[in-house]
Amino acid sequence: MTATKRLPLYILIGAVLSVLAVAFALTVSHSGAKGNTTPKTTVVKTRTTKYGEILVDAKGRTLYLFEKDTAMSSSCSGSCASYWRPVPVAGQPQASGGATASSIAVITRSGGHKQLSYAGHPLYYFIGDQKAGQTTGQGRDQFGAKWYVLDSTGAAVTSAPASSNQGGGDGGY
Repeated sequence: MTATKRLPLYILIGAVLSVLAVAFALTVSHSGAKGNTTPKTTVVKTRTTKYGEILVDAKGRTLYLFEKDTAMSSSCSGSCASYWRPVPVAGQPQASGGATASSIAVITRSGGHKQLSYAGHPLYYFIGDQKAGQTTGQGRDQFGAKWYVLDSTGAAVTSAPASSNQGGGDGGY
């Protein structure tokens, strides 16, 4: 009799596990359903700031170049890359606004990670920029060279910012 009383418990546990396995399988198979199959794409565009028209990503985060980099090769790794995060690549990179598609390229960093570049310059985010529109990394001299925002041609913007009422300090556009 004891075995008969336990049999329903084993059947119940087996049934619950089966239902969970089926639910998991359905979740995994539907994660690629229509609407979720399009990979995110890296976008470079321009925005008007106190430094003029500069390159930003799709979310408006400022992009920087490092003067120490050589054409299509990053010189920023280790602790440098923890402060100046390489811009990762997702999908086929695209240009928008005043950015030029032919200036966009992808480089391979040591370790095999892909990094976005523009007009031959590997691109970075500055850890000090906490929200879209900030340009707190502009002109910093760190890790052996200076860091600059880029204009739509890919040139470093080295001039002083325009009047402070255009974009309001380091915080915005």
